[in-house]
Amino acid sequence: MEILLFIAITLLTFLTMEGITWCTHKFVMHGFLWYLHADHHQPKYQGVFEKNDAFFVIFAIPSILLFYNGINPELNFKFFIGLGILFYGIAYFVVHDIIIHQRFKLFTRTKNKYIVGLRKAHKIHHKHLGKEDGECFGMLNVPKKYFKI
Repeated sequence: MEILLFIAITLLTFLTMEGITWCTHKFVMHGFLWYLHADHHQPKYQGVFEKNDAFFVIFAIPSILLFYNGINPELNFKFFIGLGILFYGIAYFVVHDIIIHQRFKLFTRTKNKYIVGLRKAHKIHHKHLGKEDGECFGMLNVPKKYFKI
């Protein structure tokens, strides 16, 4: 029975991270830490890494601390919260950095209408090069024509 609880905690954390990420993007990345996020809104990356990549480290710190505290003195629920954060981070990286931004040349020639629509919808967010107005990206603001399947 305990294993089901740990699976539920991991899944709930994973799902909760979507809301946390949205709030972080709106209020932190397009707020007081804009200087770290600004280069992400530039048309071309200057190199392999950008300052925005610091957010991967920022999100990893709570996960690492939860892993550590989740095995001391014995395995407990904190470990599985950290695991949910880790799984979300991996999913976010794959979808945002690989599929949408194509920072690694995978899925570059896809004809999948959903992926193409997702990329176009994300470009609506990135058309704003400044701090203001770019944080309002949401699926409700995306024209339906981008998601005809």
